[in-house]
Amino acid sequence: MTTSLATGVAAPSRSPRARSRDRRRPQRRLVFLLPAALFLGIFSLYPLVQLLRMSVSDVTARTLNSPWSFVGLDNFTAGFSSGQTTQALVRTLVFVGVVTLLGMVGGLAGAIALRTRGRWSGLLLAVMVFVWALPPVVNGSVWKFLLGDAGLINTVLLDLGLRQAPAPFLYDQYWALMSVAFVNAFAVIPFNALVFRAALMNIEPETFEAAALDGANRWQEIRHIMLPAVRATTLVLLVLTVVYGFRSFDFIYVMTYGGPGTATNTLPFLGYLQAFVRYDFGLGAATSVVTVLGVLVLAVVYARSIRREEAES
Repeated sequence: MTTSLATGVAAPSRSPRARSRDRRRPQRRLVFLLPAALFLGIFSLYPLVQLLRMSVSDVTARTLNSPWSFVGLDNFTAGFSSGQTTQALVRTLVFVGVVTLLGMVGGLAGAIALRTRGRWSGLLLAVMVFVWALPPVVNGSVWKFLLGDAGLINTVLLDLGLRQAPAPFLYDQYWALMSVAFVNAFAVIPFNALVFRAALMNIEPETFEAAALDGANRWQEIRHIMLPAVRATTLVLLVLTVVYGFRSFDFIYVMTYGGPGTATNTLPFLGYLQAFVRYDFGLGAATSVVTVLGVLVLAVVYARSIRREEAES
């Protein structure tokens, strides 16, 4: 008699109908995936293929509706040899560094402030959600007025005697990049704070009670309880914040339009100027491909971090 090695009980045989149903199950899953795959293929994959074709072709306003002439890597070479792409890449890295640092630190600080329940934490949460929900065009326009020569911030600085002349937040080549980066960080802080807060809310209250009985102060609670609890979330959120800063366009468009001069020309905005202002679509596509490659690298890092977090949980 055939018996199971683990239990000593006869192993039941599966019916042909059950085996056929198991074989059809993966096919049904593929049917449900087809609409999403078709949508991504039309609206994501096809534009990327066209972007790659355009980046290795001579495409201007004159030749846009004609067959594109293949020029190889000439567009990439022209961008880097002129210094525009290199300078934009450096500005983008500085911009992303400022946005990431302020966004992550501010988000964690906001999450710690929101961890407790009360009137002030509820008010802070409402303000953060409001800032996060504001359209970037509206948010950028408000900050453009606040940072202007006659704006609120310069008015306060002048009235307090901290400056003799208005600070050139948007009119100096160094101040402008930092100002727009600060506004971008301010816009991403609410999202980071809400994600960090969700991770902190998973900490059992008994953990803080035990730490208080052991004489731990506020800083020790943050260092030894909160920071380890958000470690996995920090890695994922770090990649998302870097991607957000790397692809930022709308705040630059509204607040400085790449100026003064080229001070705030990051890679996405430089690609826009080259393609839709100077009508050199091939050069603009080459700059955009450099941006896409950076985002793809970050996307791979994000996917790996998500997989690692799922494996550890």
